Amino acid sequence: MSHERSAQLLEDRIEEWQAWVRRRQAIDATDLEELEDHLRSQVADLRESGLDEEEAFLIAVKRLGELDALSREFAREHSERLWKRLVVAETGEGRSDRTREALAAVSLAIGAALAVKVPELFGLALDGSAVAESFYLRNVSLLVLPFLAGYFAWKRGLDTSDLLRLALPFLAGALAMNLYPFAPGGSTEILAALHLPMALWFAVGFGYVGGAWRNHDQRMNFVRFSGEWFIYFVLIALGGGVLMMFTLFIFGAIGFDAEWLLESWILPCGAAGAAIVAGWLVEAKQSVIENMAPVLTLLFTPLFTLMLLAFIVTMIWTGSGIAVEREVLIGFDLLLVLVVGLLLYSISARDPRAEPGPFDALQLVLVICALLVDALALWAILARISAFGFTPNRVAALGENLILVVNLAGSAVLYARFLRRKTGFAPLERWQTAYLPVYAVWAWIVVLVFPLVFHFD
Repeated sequence: MSHERSAQLLEDRIEEWQAWVRRRQAIDATDLEELEDHLRSQVADLRESGLDEEEAFLIAVKRLGELDALSREFAREHSERLWKRLVVAETGEGRSDRTREALAAVSLAIGAALAVKVPELFGLALDGSAVAESFYLRNVSLLVLPFLAGYFAWKRGLDTSDLLRLALPFLAGALAMNLYPFAPGGSTEILAALHLPMALWFAVGFGYVGGAWRNHDQRMNFVRFSGEWFIYFVLIALGGGVLMMFTLFIFGAIGFDAEWLLESWILPCGAAGAAIVAGWLVEAKQSVIENMAPVLTLLFTPLFTLMLLAFIVTMIWTGSGIAVEREVLIGFDLLLVLVVGLLLYSISARDPRAEPGPFDALQLVLVICALLVDALALWAILARISAFGFTPNRVAALGENLILVVNLAGSAVLYARFLRRKTGFAPLERWQTAYLPVYAVWAWIVVLVFPLVFHFD
C-alpha cells in the first residue's frame, strides 16, 4: 500500500471516529480536538514501533482510556474480526455500566407507568368521564416526559443549575395546564394539550444534550435521537398491540373478559413505560437503527413525494379548495410536520461529505411539494380569517404554517444551492438546527399565551 493511500486511510478512519464521538458523547468541539490530538499522537508512536496505519489506529483508539466503552462499540462497527478480539473484550466495568443504565431505565419506565395511574387515587379514573378525559388530555405528557428527561439528566450528569433549567418547563406547563380556567372542550384547551408535548420534548432535548443546547452538533444529535426514538416507540407499540390481541384471545377462550385489564392497565401503563424504554434503547442500541435509517428514508421520501404530487395535481384538476375546519387544519399541520421531520431525519442520517446525488434531488422535490401544499393551506386559512374573523384554531394554524413555510423555503434554497454545487451540505444542516428553537417558542406561545388572549375559550 502506498504512503499516500495509507495516509488517506488513516484520515478516513479518524473522521469516522470523530463522527462516532460527536453522536455518543456530550463533549464540545474543544474536547474533541484535544482527544483527536491525543489519538494522533498515539498513532504516531505506534507507527514508529512498526505497525501500519490500520493497526496503529485501532490500538490508539483502545488506549484512549476514558472512551473504552465507545472504543469497543466503534470496533464492532469498523474493524475486522482480529482487531475486534483485541478491542471488544468486555470488562467488568463496562458490563456494570450497562446494567446500571438498564436498571435506571426500567425503574423510570415503571415510575412513568405508575404515574399515569396516580390520578385515579383522586377520583380521575380512565372511565370515560368528561373530567377525567380533560385532565389526561392536558396532563399526559407531564406524567411521562419528566421521567425520560430525568433519565438523560442522570446519564449526562447535569449539575444543579442545569437541573433547575430542565425542571422549569415542566413546572410552567403543569401550572398552566392545571390553573388556567379552560372552558371544557374549548379550542384553547385542545390546542394547549396538543402543543405541550412538543414544548416539553425540547426540554427532554436539553437533558439529552447535557445542557449544551447551543451546540450545532448536539442539536443534530437530538434530531437523530428523536427519529430513532420514534422508530423504537412504534415498534414497541406494534408489539404491544399484538400482545393485547392475543391476551384478549386466550382469556376469551376460557370465558374471561380481559378487556378491562387492557384498557385500565396494560395500554396506558405500557405506553408510558415504552416512552422511557424507547429512549434507553436508542442509547444502548444505536447501531441497529443507524443501519435502518438510510433504508427508511429511501423508502418513505419517494412515497411522500408521490402522495403530495398526486394531491397537488388532483386539487388543480378538480378545482377543489382545502376545507378550513379544525380537524382538517390539524391533519394538514401533522402532515407537514411529518414531512419536515422526514427531511430532518434524512439530513441527520446523510454523510455531509458526500457529493450531491439523485436522492438529494428527490429531497428537493419533496420540499418543493410540501412548500406548495403549505402555501395552499395558508391561502385557505387567510381566506377563512378574512371572511369569518380570528379564532384560536385559525390563528394557531396560521402561525404554524408560516413557521413551516419559512423552514421549507430556506431548505429549498439551500438544497438547490447544494445540488448546483454553490455551497456545501453544512449550511443546510445548520439552517435546520438553528430553526429548532422557533418550534419550541411557538409551542410555548400556544400553551401559555393563547388561552389568555382568547379568554380560555
